[in-house]
Amino acid sequence: MFNQSFITNAINRSAENSSDRRNFLRAAGVAGFGVGATMLATGGPALAAESPGPAEAPSDAAILNFALNLEYLEAEFYLRATTGSGLPDGMTTGTGSRGGVQGGRMVHFKTSIIKKYADEIAADEKAHVAFLRSALGSVAVSRPQINLDASFTAAAQAAGLIKPGQKFDVYANEANFLFGAFIFEDVGVTAYKGAAPLISNKTYLEAAAGLLAVEAYHAGVIRSTLYALGIALPSVYATAQAISDVRDAVDGATDLDQGIGTASKANLVPTDANGLAFSRSAAQVLNITYLNAAPVRSGGFFPAGVNGAINTSGANG
Repeated sequence: MFNQSFITNAINRSAENSSDRRNFLRAAGVAGFGVGATMLATGGPALAAESPGPAEAPSDAAILNFALNLEYLEAEFYLRATTGSGLPDGMTTGTGSRGGVQGGRMVHFKTSIIKKYADEIAADEKAHVAFLRSALGSVAVSRPQINLDASFTAAAQAAGLIKPGQKFDVYANEANFLFGAFIFEDVGVTAYKGAAPLISNKTYLEAAAGLLAVEAYHAGVIRSTLYALGIALPSVYATAQAISDVRDAVDGATDLDQGIGTASKANLVPTDANGLAFSRSAAQVLNITYLNAAPVRSGGFFPAGVNGAINTSGANG
């Protein structure tokens, strides 16, 4: 059905190490390439193999581990806002250096529906961490060091929302919390969209598509809630635009990011001219989470960097 080199390449790109490759071979029933060889020898139907991508492309496991770093960040942000505590220790172990979480506490929500939104998103993000850790097994990375304190202040200062020396407390009230969520959710959508063409294993690709869809739902909830908040407090629109401008300033020369609109016109679904969600590379995503336009390996929300093979920003580098 598939030739030997195609099977080898596909398995190598979908696996992080030799143990994973053996497991994939056993699971697929192709130990020793018996299935592929038999089909070719008996003249069975053959499919044209699509190119799995350049040799230096990251493995599927490396891509999912990169996503896991982002899910750790989102889960810790939302869980602390809704429950006052983060992920249990058993969900933070793995390869690489496990780090602690600085900052984060329960938000005193005044609006019942916003609290319900936050609770649901927190549960989803925790489930994402559990799913990715299960899918990756022994090669899952541990939670990296996360900063939910100074990082938001730095982002707010860069956006011009506060002056040097002032502090932005993302957990002080539900409006600040929504602005913090706005920073993350749009980035998550564009990260999964950008990763999709790099994933070889269709099972992993389907999982990534499911994760992207949920992050897009989350982003829609946050954007819609902020837009509604702006009806009574019009400065919300300018604040959201300022956050969008900061993301754009660090993730490369192309103007991709979009705010939520103005009092006269909503922009709840950020799309390109074709009505499609846009993509970010892993480097661009790290530019935003590291709060740095340069090629670096740490900073911002990840003071010691992320764990795994994909760890360097540099959209402008």
